[in-house]
This record gives sequence, C-alpha cells and structure tokens, in this order.
Amino acid sequence: MEIEISNVTKTYKRGVTALVDINLSIGSGMFGLLGPNGAGKSTLMRILATLEMPTEGQVFFNGIDIATDRRIVRETLGYLPQAFGVYPQLTGAEFLEYIAKLHGLRGKRLQEQVTRTLHNVALYEVRDRKTKTYSGGMLRRLGIAQALVNDPRILIVDEPTVGLDPEERIRFRNLLAEISHNKIIILSTHIVADISSTCNDLAVLARGGLIYRGLPNRLVEQARHKVWQVECSEVDFKTISASMLIISSVSKNGGLELRTVGEPVSGFEFRPAEPNLEDAYMYFMEVEAGQKVDEEEEPQT
Repeated sequence: MEIEISNVTKTYKRGVTALVDINLSIGSGMFGLLGPNGAGKSTLMRILATLEMPTEGQVFFNGIDIATDRRIVRETLGYLPQAFGVYPQLTGAEFLEYIAKLHGLRGKRLQEQVTRTLHNVALYEVRDRKTKTYSGGMLRRLGIAQALVNDPRILIVDEPTVGLDPEERIRFRNLLAEISHNKIIILSTHIVADISSTCNDLAVLARGGLIYRGLPNRLVEQARHKVWQVECSEVDFKTISASMLIISSVSKNGGLELRTVGEPVSGFEFRPAEPNLEDAYMYFMEVEAGQKVDEEEEPQT
C-alpha cells in the first residue's frame, strides 16, 4: 500500500493558501506529520480523508486518484479528526455498531468486527456504559475504534493526544504502534513526543510548505552542534533568550541552567549537548523556517 501526494496546493477563498506544492510518498507503517498549529497539517489530513480536494495537484492511493474514485478510496481508510464527537446517550457498543452500519457492515460480520475492535482498543469491559460517562482517554480510544471498525488499510489520525494526560497519551501511542502492522497510519501532531516514540518516518510542515522529509534520526543529526547547555543569572537570561531558542530552563545554584538552540552568545560558557528530536524540530521551526531541507536517504518503513 502506498500514498502518493503530487504537487498538492490548497488555496481557500480570499486567497488564503494552506498548502504549497506538497510532494510525499508514504508507505506502510507509522508516518508522522509534524508542525505547529496553522502549518497546514489538518488541511492535508482532510484532503487525504477525501473530505476536501486540492486546488492543484493529485493524490493517489495505490494508483487510485482520490478525485475520481472517492468511494473506492473511502472503503480503504479510517479517519479520526481532531474534533471527534459522539452521541452521549449511546453506549460504546451501540455507537460503534452505528458507525459499522454506516460502513455497510451487517449481521454476524458487524457483531464480530465491533467486538474485535472494542477488544483492540481496551474498551470491551465498558462497552455497555454510555459514552457521556467516558473519560477523555476513553473517548479518544473510541474515536480510534470508529476509524478501525471497517478494518481500513489506511488510518489517518489528526492531533489524537491533545488534552490527554501523560498516561493516556502513552497508552494511545502504544495502541497506534500495535495496530500499524500491514497498515499505513498517518499521525498528524504538534507534540514532538508523539512522533519520536512511534514513527520511523516523518515530514515537517511550516506555513503550508514541506521543510523536512526523512528519518527522525537524520533530522536530529541536522541539529548537531546547534544545541547547548549554559548556566546563567536571571538577568543574563534575557540576553541569551534574545538571540537563541530556550528549550528548557531549570533553577540551579542560585541561577538558571538553560538548554538552548542556535549560535552561542559570546561571554558565556556554553557546553555542547546531545540533540534530540524536540531540539531539532525547534531548530528547524525557528532558525531554518522557510528553507527546505533535502533528505536524500530513503525512509525506512
């Protein structure tokens, strides 16, 4: 299974451009789409989910053009939007049965698929509770369940962990990893930890453009020699933050210990630090914004 995104641009009314000339090939496994709010991630997700069409360019699912064969494409995909609503008076099982019927499932196959999906998302034990009693994490898992109930080959999830506590966020990421075998799962988020712990292939969007595509560790390497630690006073903090990105600030020895990205400010004792994906992401967002980074190595899937 493969998705080909070719020269996709999306312009809304009044000339607002959300995507500019996006080119991506996405294969099986977990694919991360990373970028700040307003980068165009949700627009691209809606295009892939066939809810919108690009102004220019084409998208193919295994060679099928989504513009001409939308019905066939929809049979192969599941979609969890950023804003996901349920019918609060329905139980979890009733809600999932309703969604399954919308996908054309009936009879024994419907019941088997609903039961299997509830087990997969760890909601089977609460299947008879009304959804209005579900926690935020349970509702997000129910959202994944409705996207999986038709056994799609492509799963698109948009900002799935926003609002979840750390434990539910980890559980949700693990769930996506577990079901990623023989599927394409596209995870769109602005939370770097969601990408670093689950995806072995990613793209970074900024202001509607693609600024990086490749392996997470290759992105990290691009930020090597750009990440530093330094101890300073609270007064000096303003001097450093005016010229460098501050990733973290911790009180230490009556002052502050900073983790920074960028070119060191003279007059301070900066120590080189091992970069991580968050450092690299911030570096590209703030320092290299608008400059496309070519990734020549083929992504692993």
